[in-house]
Amino acid sequence: MTGTAVPAADPAAVPAFPYRRATGCPFDPPPQYAELREEAPVSPIRLWNSAVAWLLTRYEDQRAVLADPRFSADVTRPGHPVQSAGVHARRDPAHLPFLVQDDPEHHHTRRMFTAHFTVKRVATMKPRIQEVIDHLLDAMEAAGPPADLVSAFALPMPSLVIGELLGVPHGDHSLFQRAARTLVTLDSTPEQARAAAGELAGYLDDLITVKDSDPADDLLSTLVVERVRTGELDRAQLVENAVLLLAAGHETTANMTALGTLALLHHPEQLAAVRDSDDPARVANAVEELLRYLTITHSGRRRVATEDVEIAGTLVRAGEGVVLANDAGNRDGTVFPDPDRLDIDRTGVRRHIAFGHGTHQCLGQNLARAELQLAYPALLRRFPGLRTTVPDSEIRFKEDMLVYGVHELPVAW
Repeated sequence: MTGTAVPAADPAAVPAFPYRRATGCPFDPPPQYAELREEAPVSPIRLWNSAVAWLLTRYEDQRAVLADPRFSADVTRPGHPVQSAGVHARRDPAHLPFLVQDDPEHHHTRRMFTAHFTVKRVATMKPRIQEVIDHLLDAMEAAGPPADLVSAFALPMPSLVIGELLGVPHGDHSLFQRAARTLVTLDSTPEQARAAAGELAGYLDDLITVKDSDPADDLLSTLVVERVRTGELDRAQLVENAVLLLAAGHETTANMTALGTLALLHHPEQLAAVRDSDDPARVANAVEELLRYLTITHSGRRRVATEDVEIAGTLVRAGEGVVLANDAGNRDGTVFPDPDRLDIDRTGVRRHIAFGHGTHQCLGQNLARAELQLAYPALLRRFPGLRTTVPDSEIRFKEDMLVYGVHELPVAW
């Protein structure tokens, strides 16, 4: 196989992507990945718009691309393999969030936010995160079973945390949750995506006006005072990056909370270990293993080559897109022995690429880790008899979303 096959290929003859998970295997990535890792680790796929790109399924190849400046994250570059029509419709070259910028612009903007998400800064937030968790569990217990774990706990927990960090009033959470849901739905039309993005951007722009006139002790106020007023950060850029942080800051952790709980319910011995452990290091390792095992960012990291590059013997030409299936990379047996087994005591699991790799590695990973390390044990200790009330076949899994998880999780205790 060579890179020349892509532009000449008949799109109809190329497999459509994304692939589907196997029936009855909601925690496992599509079964095609295992064969592709062995036989065709760089293979052509057909995207939603009939464009053809390269799919990478091996861990080492993905890490290499994510660390290679010859692959661009800029969604406005021709050939970039965007995830959906809705994502495509939102591309605005004048105001890109740092996640989809290349260096040096990416580094310049990202460093303005970095200090607010360091390990040290997140450590100071843990008591408040625990308060949020305990309050939600109190309300859940008071209401009594049954409950939807998503709406009662998994979704509001990170929403409240990221909202407080940014300075978003508690009463406005339903607005950004609704808009964010539209933005991460693969089937959203361009009109729906633009409307949701416009609503969220308009809301945040108004909120920034409030912060500018009356700064508070929150991230948006700090950035307005220290970056926007000084001219270092354009106001429209702040809005776009606030949209990114608000949406990504709750969608990912919410889905990991619910789906990780369901995975533990399927592995009762490991659930008991997380629930009963008084060793923070063991709980932290369990979180890393759940991140690896589930890899909820299942639509893959997206890049486009800016020059000809050979990957695993295949020539990827300048202007060709690549999709890095990080859920496949995290199930690579050459890196993680017996990769399809959930093992909360797995050694070396921190090498996973659930948060990406390289310069674009997830800014909020320290916050997400802290939330999950506190949430799982607190939930399982509060409700030691926690169980689902429906079979997996009746649970709606988010195959239609950029971030994988469950729409609802009916539980009792």
